Amino acid sequence: MTWQATQLKRVASLIPGGTPSIEESRFWSQDNEGTAWVTIADMTRSAPVESTLRRLTPDGLASKRLQIHPPGTVLFAMYATVGAVNVLGVPAAWNQAILGIQPRPGLSETRFLTYWLQSLRPRLSALFRSNTQDNLNAEQVAALPFPSRPSQEQRAIADFLDAKTARIDALIANKTKLVVLLEERVRVMSAELACGRPYNATLSYSGHDWLGAIPGHWSVEPLKNVARLESGHTPSRTRPELWTHCTIPWVTLNDLSYLATHEFVHRTTNLISEAGLASSSARLLPAGTVIMSRDATVGRCGILAHPMATSQHFVNWVCFERMSPRYLWLVLTSSMQQHFESLTAGATLKTIGMPDVKALVVPVPPLEEQQRIVEHAEQIRARMNTGVALLRRQIGVITERRQALITAAVTGELV
Repeated sequence: MTWQATQLKRVASLIPGGTPSIEESRFWSQDNEGTAWVTIADMTRSAPVESTLRRLTPDGLASKRLQIHPPGTVLFAMYATVGAVNVLGVPAAWNQAILGIQPRPGLSETRFLTYWLQSLRPRLSALFRSNTQDNLNAEQVAALPFPSRPSQEQRAIADFLDAKTARIDALIANKTKLVVLLEERVRVMSAELACGRPYNATLSYSGHDWLGAIPGHWSVEPLKNVARLESGHTPSRTRPELWTHCTIPWVTLNDLSYLATHEFVHRTTNLISEAGLASSSARLLPAGTVIMSRDATVGRCGILAHPMATSQHFVNWVCFERMSPRYLWLVLTSSMQQHFESLTAGATLKTIGMPDVKALVVPVPPLEEQQRIVEHAEQIRARMNTGVALLRRQIGVITERRQALITAAVTGELV
């Protein structure tokens, strides 16, 4: 079925947003009592948007002539997460990266409009991959071709999609929950292994609640006794000569997502120059160094596969003979994660201070046991990762089919 189309602006009101000055404290509510103000970060949360990261005062609204719009207003992202769609669940305003869309009675229905906007995502992604454009403007959105159908047909299509997508979303949610459970199971089993509890040995309390009981023939020692502590640094950004001829791998916070899925660090997002390294307190660390983020996402760890440097957001340990880098990585990424959370509890900016870093203790099994524990943990991760990868592929396929169903329904391909 071929449907006629009209420009979106003819069937809906398009409402731009704005951002009051961040420096003006009187524009921003300090007690969570102001007007909800939606940003791209809020758009990616669950629908409808019922809470926001920041709220505006009346002065903030007036500074950009922003109006408070009612629940049910459709939100469409024009920058960053282009094509993301959500719906207001509370009265709110929004920033300039978002366009508010309110259907005109008799011409467009909110639910159908929302599904139609969702159907645009693949086309927009293809557009941005094919040229240098990385955002939309209000004029482009206003000119988008909206399928002209009677309101009763729009409601019927929306009813059909509500029922179908609810079942699909429930299936995705169940599979996502299984992924979380499997990943948590890996962490728990790894922690048990790192503490030696699955082995037939007499256990004794370690003296540390986060560590619990460990085999009696193990020791618990300050980490600095079994590994040399090294810190990182960032060369001066005001000296451009330090940022030319950058060839040395340099681990920064940009690599946190990589560390989430890799034990060994083979590549980095950023590079540093020899001059930059020489002018700063950063050092070229040897392969086998265990690194850990102490800011932002605290406790992300990796083992350097090649000589590299790190920024000041990382602490690094060069293991002595009695400590296997892979065993230390296992302890840091499993048993010690809860301990890191206790060190940062209540802090607005999550970070682990150097005094706490220097006070860290670790279990120290005999080296042969460390190697056996690492091998056992690797086998468990491999089995679990196979299951997680399968579930993620299934989620990807189901998500693609959901998108295809929406596109077919709103464009008239389903009769």
